[in-house]
Amino acid sequence: MTLATLLAALLVAVGLVGIVVPILPGSVLVVAGILVWTIAEGGATAWAVFAAATVLIAVGTVVKYVVPGRRLEMAGVPASTQWTGVGLGVVGFFVVPVVGLFLGFVLGVYLAELRRLGSREAWPSTLHSLRAVGLSIVIELLAALGATVIWVAGLLVTR
Repeated sequence: MTLATLLAALLVAVGLVGIVVPILPGSVLVVAGILVWTIAEGGATAWAVFAAATVLIAVGTVVKYVVPGRRLEMAGVPASTQWTGVGLGVVGFFVVPVVGLFLGFVLGVYLAELRRLGSREAWPSTLHSLRAVGLSIVIELLAALGATVIWVAGLLVTR
């Protein structure tokens, strides 16, 4: 196993963890790891593996925003509430390490819905938002795992 392959494996592993614990750009690290291997390996097969993995990550990235967004719309959670959650999530990311993004998003959605609907209806909307975040993480993780499987298959084929 070459140094480039070990570095690629490390980047892919850290990327997968970064998806579940949103402190690192997980999908970007997975693609970067596969790119490191592709450049070191060279050849048409390696570049085909990189292209397939990148397309899968790109499709997963689009789907991870579209599907949960539509589910929130169907649940009656407006875009303004979602953007408030995102805004406080970004603030939380810098204020509370590791879990601040998640906590800020939940607090932002709750406060926006509290203002919009009152205390009785704010919590169900917040739960819908939490489910949407979880679905988004699962979609991104599945896409990254699929890209990882493509890469491992490429490793086996090129050896």
